[in-house]
Amino acid sequence: MNERQRERLLDEVNRPSGTIGRKIPEKISIQGTTVDLNAFVFECKRLETVPEGERDRIEEVKRQLKRERLERKHRIERDDISYAEGEQLVESIRGIDRAYNALGGLDSPSIGEQMRRKKLDDARELMTLVRLGR
Repeated sequence: MNERQRERLLDEVNRPSGTIGRKIPEKISIQGTTVDLNAFVFECKRLETVPEGERDRIEEVKRQLKRERLERKHRIERDDISYAEGEQLVESIRGIDRAYNALGGLDSPSIGEQMRRKKLDDARELMTLVRLGR
């Protein structure tokens, strides 16, 4: 792979919109260990709230994903690989990013829940103003 191709692949890795429409990989090898990533993320997303014990486990998986992403990016930057191998690495990095983003958003409420809370807060504020106006 030439330097121009390498730079193009690295640009793709750094593009923030690269995960849009991507699926979380079924399985991924992280430092020699195969992780059922899609199943793990699915199970975590099913939880209403993340229990303290699970939170530690999720944080550990997120650290491993971050480390693996960095290693794969370094392979694109430094290793003597073919362009096709580089493209495969970019795709795998996008899958890692997608899983990382999904795990990162577990504790934050959904858009619908945020809107519901905002409406409740607005209604409380309005009721307070009405009571004060009497």
